[in-house]
Amino acid sequence: MRGVDPKDVVRRGYDAISHAYRADDADEGGYAPWIRGLRRRLPARGTVLDLGCGCGIPVARALSEAGHAVTGVDLSEVQIQRARTLVPRATFRTADATEAEFPAASFDAVVCLYALIHMPLSEQPVLLRRIATWLRPDGWFLASGGHQAWTGTEDDWLGAGATMWWSHADTATYRTWIIQAGLVVTDEEFVPEDESGHSLFWARRPATATTP
Repeated sequence: MRGVDPKDVVRRGYDAISHAYRADDADEGGYAPWIRGLRRRLPARGTVLDLGCGCGIPVARALSEAGHAVTGVDLSEVQIQRARTLVPRATFRTADATEAEFPAASFDAVVCLYALIHMPLSEQPVLLRRIATWLRPDGWFLASGGHQAWTGTEDDWLGAGATMWWSHADTATYRTWIIQAGLVVTDEEFVPEDESGHSLFWARRPATATTP
């Protein structure tokens, strides 16, 4: 990977394996309890930012169909093109999440599932601090991070002929980063996958938080 931008690897990878990763008619699968949890926590017609939204399924679609205003951001143009077709009532933007700009206190919730782990480690805590400012007081953050620290690639990921890159810290580090960003971790769980897994966090911006 020397001399190669890992973000380009991720972008090209998802452009290539978009349909192999998630079909147009995919259901909510393991995301279902998380989506139900979000719907319970959101106000009616809440505003949601889905960072690393992929093709819009399942999070953006489910929340949009429930009447929420969803904005999705993803590196992959192919993923975003699909999302605009599959979830026409949401708004989608092709962008690097670490460079995206939103006004302070814009969202009732920010979702970042299986996306932080595709970003350079040095940029992850910075993004978490920015996410905290995008949330309204009492707003919710739902994110997955690594369970164990690891950085590496996999060739021919999902058998689709593309290379993919990941970089993630461990559970304790993500918990610390989220707290340092100014959010309160209310719940966390281990999500098993193959021989390891991921850590899922629910966090909230305090009601007394002030907009910078």
